[in-house]
Amino acid sequence: MSEAQAALQRAAEAGIHCLAIPTPFQVGRVNTYLIEDDPLTLVDSGPNSGTALDELERALAARGHRVEDLELLVISHQHIDHLGLAAILARRSGAEVAALDLLAPRVEHWQEGMDDDDAFAEQVMAEHGIPQDVRFALLAVSQSYRAWGGSAKVTRPLAAGSELKLRDRTLRVLHRPGHSPSDTIFHDEERRIVLGADHLIKHISSNPLISRPLEAGLNDGDGPPERPHALEIYIRSLRATRAMQNVDIVLAGHGAPVTDHVALIDERFRLHERRAEKIRQLIATAPSTAYELAQSLWGNVAVTQAYLTLSEVLGHVDLLAAAGHVVEQRDGELVRFAAA
Repeated sequence: MSEAQAALQRAAEAGIHCLAIPTPFQVGRVNTYLIEDDPLTLVDSGPNSGTALDELERALAARGHRVEDLELLVISHQHIDHLGLAAILARRSGAEVAALDLLAPRVEHWQEGMDDDDAFAEQVMAEHGIPQDVRFALLAVSQSYRAWGGSAKVTRPLAAGSELKLRDRTLRVLHRPGHSPSDTIFHDEERRIVLGADHLIKHISSNPLISRPLEAGLNDGDGPPERPHALEIYIRSLRATRAMQNVDIVLAGHGAPVTDHVALIDERFRLHERRAEKIRQLIATAPSTAYELAQSLWGNVAVTQAYLTLSEVLGHVDLLAAAGHVVEQRDGELVRFAAA
């Protein structure tokens, strides 16, 4: 038995079962987790698609359950592969829906939030050099993806640091922003298991996407908010997770469980240091926009995955700026980065 299989078996013996649900995205299947307890709980739902719903129903049936048996749905964060089916599942089962209190307005006002998110992304892309035709194409893709998500009423808002009590276990609610502003993990200290969603993934580094802050209101009329430093935020969250005690297994939102979170987080820190140094060397040759840096690093991928690669570059530039290695130069609305 492999280490991953042993971890999943240990989780199953603790009443936590991984249900891998298909998504239309490059990341592949999303792991939802059925907790056989009172209330019967599902952590994350999968995207809003007939294929995902069919597979979820079959996975539940293999455990002797139906959608209608669910009593509590927990949303780990705002990405559509994790919350898309929440409304349908809640409507069919009558289950309560729990999510971080700061996330609740976004879940309940999905379309309005997506409109504001797209406007925010458009501003970030424009000032960091992504051409207009590429921005237009990316926003069209974002519009097409909206059908995979949807609004749901959050009936149990969860405060960071609070406890989510089930009959046989208590889950500590921990806010770990970075990959998204709303990333939430759930720690079963007694069983030494963390439901980690996309905060820490074994086979890929969770990209700290630049996202509109949760604190920014919906259509508040105050203009786009200031760009958050997503990678710096994520690194602070990783440090908090690295310091956690009573953790043997982190059940990830994609792929295999993490069985040594300290070693994996240290590896991620080294990865970010290496990438920041590579970007520092590029900037040392000539002032560049974040989009130009992304093209130097990834070529055509910087076009097809422009927002993801832009987020990656800006995250590392933020680290370099904080260390005094680079400075920001503005040419009208366009931002370039130069050696300090």
